[in-house]
Amino acid sequence: MGEAPAPAHRPGAIRLNIRDKAILYAAYMPWVQGGGLFIPTARVYRLGDDIVMLISLMDDPAQIPVVGNVVWITPAAASGNRVQGVGVQFREDENGTQVRARIEQLLAGQQVSRPTHTL
Repeated sequence: MGEAPAPAHRPGAIRLNIRDKAILYAAYMPWVQGGGLFIPTARVYRLGDDIVMLISLMDDPAQIPVVGNVVWITPAAASGNRVQGVGVQFREDENGTQVRARIEQLLAGQQVSRPTHTL
């Protein structure tokens, strides 16, 4: 009898309603190719895991479904009192490009020396 295959890791679905520019600034990862967001969460993810995000920004009630993958992990009790969570890189598809452009439009002119969740 052979070993059973490992269960497939399914994408997690996360709803993000970001209504404040300061929160968006702290979460956005412009240094990631294609853009990305840091998601505060205690849920355990691995690098490379797929995540489906339903993102709504500011006063826009529309939710943009964006698929991405985990490229950053901040564990619990990280140094510098960093928030536990994961950084998710947007796929470079229509929705990923759309949400990145909208985020960058919203953050245009923001002060760049403030700390973020990742850097």
